[in-house]
Amino acid sequence: MKTLIKNGMILTTENEFKSDILIVDEKIAAIGKNLSEEGVDKIIDAEGKYVFPGGIDQHVHYSFVYQGSKVRGFETSNAPALGGTTTVIEFVNQVQGKGLLESIDEFKTKDVDGIAMVDYGFHIVMTDPRPEVIEEIPKLAEAGYPTLKLFMAYKGQFFHADDDAIIQALTKGKEAGITVMVHAENGDIVDFLTKKLIAEGKTGTYYHAVSRPPVCEAEATRRAIYLAEMADAPIYIVHVTCKEALDEIRAAYQRGQSVYGETCAHYLLFDESVLDQPNFEGAKYICSPALRTKDHQEPLWEALNKGWLNAVSSDHCGFDFAVQKHMGFGEGKSFADVPNGAPSVQNRVNAVWTYGVCEGKLSRQEFVNVIAASPARVNGLTEKGHIAVGYDADIVVFDPDYRGVMGVANSLEGVDYSIYEGMEQKGRPETVLLRGQVIVENAEYVGKKGQGKLAKGKPFGSAYDKFKKA
Repeated sequence: MKTLIKNGMILTTENEFKSDILIVDEKIAAIGKNLSEEGVDKIIDAEGKYVFPGGIDQHVHYSFVYQGSKVRGFETSNAPALGGTTTVIEFVNQVQGKGLLESIDEFKTKDVDGIAMVDYGFHIVMTDPRPEVIEEIPKLAEAGYPTLKLFMAYKGQFFHADDDAIIQALTKGKEAGITVMVHAENGDIVDFLTKKLIAEGKTGTYYHAVSRPPVCEAEATRRAIYLAEMADAPIYIVHVTCKEALDEIRAAYQRGQSVYGETCAHYLLFDESVLDQPNFEGAKYICSPALRTKDHQEPLWEALNKGWLNAVSSDHCGFDFAVQKHMGFGEGKSFADVPNGAPSVQNRVNAVWTYGVCEGKLSRQEFVNVIAASPARVNGLTEKGHIAVGYDADIVVFDPDYRGVMGVANSLEGVDYSIYEGMEQKGRPETVLLRGQVIVENAEYVGKKGQGKLAKGKPFGSAYDKFKKA
């Protein structure tokens, strides 16, 4: 199968240029002007359009279960496709009493194989750090899962990790090039403040932000950085939200330590005021870490431009508002009973383009970096995230002239609300190819269930770059 994309303005992390792209089967075979149409099966005219690599969302939740209710799963993975994302990386919690690889394989077999509509990878969340589990960490690299996450938050939950578990993971992971990621919040501070607020009758959704102030994120970020320094290993901080945590990352980065992080689109665009709404509407925006005040947003954009943060993820978590998000509403209930997270995988690319590129906060080159190229490097996806010969033909043909609004009416996420409801959208993915196959055409999903494949990552991702140079 040969496909030719003609006359598009190709965006890379370094430049932009008008050219054609020849795709043979699943790979990019040639890039150049006026490529021959001989033997081509399909021609896509990209005149007046931008062409960039399919997005890689390195932070999604399709397996999360809260009080018996499960988020929408990979049966809704056509949503990222429609939004220009061709690869997602799911966090899988290690099942208590089972191994790391066993936990991934169990979820993959039951909930992903034959269902996924985009390519996918996995981060394992270590929840049961028995000695034999620590010894298993290097095997993740061999299996194509070169990342591991630990939760510093959620005191009392089975997935909470203490400092001992983190430093063991860092030490053992470094042997095999495993990038250790942490959710950096001080669980004790959150637990103390939550109990205090509820005792004072402050149970509304706004108090979610009060219960997890920036200091608890900053303290945990600093502690994680020191643990990584002790282990002489890199560390990656997920969903960074605030200036105080950025200060810790920047300081470590500038003294030569390998510390990086991501943020999420909602932290760039929303502030804590959206939590303070009548009729429990604020529950739609309960996520952790919490949304911050507006003055934290510009430093996050700056950090993306400076490279201290190198990805914008969605932290997608698809719970219905009418049922699950109302768990905290009623007698004896509070913000602490609301499942955390928000559906956002479909609009990640659109939001960053509209409110980043179009408002001059990100260049088109940096846009490509944070939504695709850098997540590929972080996760060892050496055949994705770039438009270059030999790479997977995961490609977005993007119409910059489109004008519309985001919202649940045109969402494929499978839930009953959108945090982006009614927000302006400038530009949209018009055509999306997954390994050379058109899965979005005329801004409509046309792919097939089960089309996605496992994208195995290689160890020693970009968080190890400074170690390689040394």
